[in-house]
Amino acid sequence: MEELELQIELIEKWIDSGDISQLQDFLNEQNISDVEELIDGLPEHAALFIETLNINRAVRVFGILDFPTQERIFKKLSASKARELINEMPPDDRTSFFSELKGDVVKQLIILLSPDERKEALSLLGYPEDSVGRLMTPDYITVKPHWNITRVLEHVRRYGNASETIDVLYVIDGEGRLMDDIRIRDILISDLETKVEDLIDNRLISLHADDPQEEAVNVFRMNNRVALPVVDEQDIMLGIVTIDDILWVANEEYTEDMQRIGGTEALDEPYLDVSIFHLVKKRGGWLIVLFLGQLLTFNVLEHYEDRLSTILVLLMPVIMSSGGNSGSQASTLIIQAMAMGEVTLRDWWRVMRREIFSGLFLGLILGTLGFARISVHQAFSGAYGDIWVLYALAIAFSLVGVVMWGSLIGAMLPFVLRRFGADPASSSAPFVSTLVDVTGLIIYFTIATVILGDVIF
Repeated sequence: MEELELQIELIEKWIDSGDISQLQDFLNEQNISDVEELIDGLPEHAALFIETLNINRAVRVFGILDFPTQERIFKKLSASKARELINEMPPDDRTSFFSELKGDVVKQLIILLSPDERKEALSLLGYPEDSVGRLMTPDYITVKPHWNITRVLEHVRRYGNASETIDVLYVIDGEGRLMDDIRIRDILISDLETKVEDLIDNRLISLHADDPQEEAVNVFRMNNRVALPVVDEQDIMLGIVTIDDILWVANEEYTEDMQRIGGTEALDEPYLDVSIFHLVKKRGGWLIVLFLGQLLTFNVLEHYEDRLSTILVLLMPVIMSSGGNSGSQASTLIIQAMAMGEVTLRDWWRVMRREIFSGLFLGLILGTLGFARISVHQAFSGAYGDIWVLYALAIAFSLVGVVMWGSLIGAMLPFVLRRFGADPASSSAPFVSTLVDVTGLIIYFTIATVILGDVIF
């Protein structure tokens, strides 16, 4: 941290004195991540840093910045630097940047591209938002099955600089259909006269351009790959997706899920960059829904008003919180399992059975504790009178029912949302808790009525 502060002081000194050459030499010697830290430390000079860096390093730094920072910088760049930057950006990074911009701005920027880059950009932007097609790059190396290793190596030397990665080469037939992929390691250790077709192992893993990005994250997670090919319906190779892009998508998905689980809409920008009005808008909708849901508890209490006793009302928070907590736990576990690809829609029955039994056991544990709590309280204070056992049984059985019901609702709601095409993360902990609170009260007062009805009602 001290080193960063010293660097910032030095940079400010160069800027104040107009010594841009010193700044340029210094920035070009730094790691890409170090320049990003300097941009975070001196956001007012971020555009100057990009202007000063040589184009290759400027492109790499720009590519790892979050979109709000990219947008602020891009607006301040000179026309020549902006044109150079977007023409030199990797196709996948450029597509990601364009996807976040407004339509009119994108049209203006596309005009700045060279004819080939423009055609490429329009092709990638033509794929659905959040699809694999938006992530892929057409910069990769293909080889033919009849080539020998000597020819492959010559081909790599000639076109390797233009490829996103040379860790993997892709074998295509004469019509452009993908046959297999070969790691460069296998090429390097093979005899020079070996044919490519002799290295094919037919263990190809590929993505489709219209696949959801979330699905691609799961495929990368389950396979040890740095890049995967993207094909169309006829298996014609269209491009590749690399692990760095997948990591960005995984991070965004994780961030959105965490925000939704917390009971708010996903933020489009970093928290400190979001305006107060926008923050209220993102959070207000869910709070209103939850508030209206909680109002239903009034209707439940009104229905049972003539059967309420002071003791039952005092014990009510115990029931509500236990059911809400069990539902929130189950919901969070299932949402995470779905995000990790551990649980799919067809697993709903297995999950239901597990949650019924686990909810039952958890309810028995809490029910036993509830019974013990009333027993101890009665022994010291006599607050429950001669019918303390009935109160204890009412609490115990209510806890069993409410906790089991909460676990079931929390586990099944993500499946229902996924089935209808919604994000399972929308079944947030506050939402599940509110739902279980209302239904839990019905369970509680129904059980209490059955056990205590002849005594206090």
